[in-house]
Amino acid sequence: MKEKIIWIIDDDIIYQTIIHKLIEKSGIFSAHYSFLNGKEAITTLNNTFLNNTLEIKEEYIPDIILLDINMPVMDGWEFMEEIKTIKSKINKNIIIYIVSSSIAIEDKNKSKTFTDIMGYIPKPISVNDLIAIVATEYN
Repeated sequence: MKEKIIWIIDDDIIYQTIIHKLIEKSGIFSAHYSFLNGKEAITTLNNTFLNNTLEIKEEYIPDIILLDINMPVMDGWEFMEEIKTIKSKINKNIIIYIVSSSIAIEDKNKSKTFTDIMGYIPKPISVNDLIAIVATEYN
C-alpha cells in the first residue's frame, strides 16, 4: 500500500493530538498536517500549488482530508465550497471525509450533497477507521 498524505482540519487541539497519535500508530501515512480551520487549509493549498517556477508541489497536496464541520473563521461547509474552485488545478484525487461530533441528521444529509465528500465518520475516529478509509479508497 502506497503511503498517503493526510490533512486534519479541526479546531479542537485535543482531538488533533489524539488523531496524530492514531495516524502515527496506523503506519500508513507518509505525512500529516493539521489546520485549525478551513481558511488555513485553503490558504495552504493555494500557496502549495505554485512555486516561483509554476510547478505544482504535489508532495504537499493531501490524498485524504478529515474535515470537521463546526470551526471558527471558515467551517467545513465553507471549505467545501472554496475547494471546488481549487480542485481543477490539482492533478490529484483528494478524498474528503467529514469527521464530526455532530449527530444532527441535517449535517449527515448535507454531507451527501457534496460529491467530493466520501463519507461521514462520527468522532472519535479510530485506527481501524483510518485503515478502512485507505483500504476502501485505494484498493
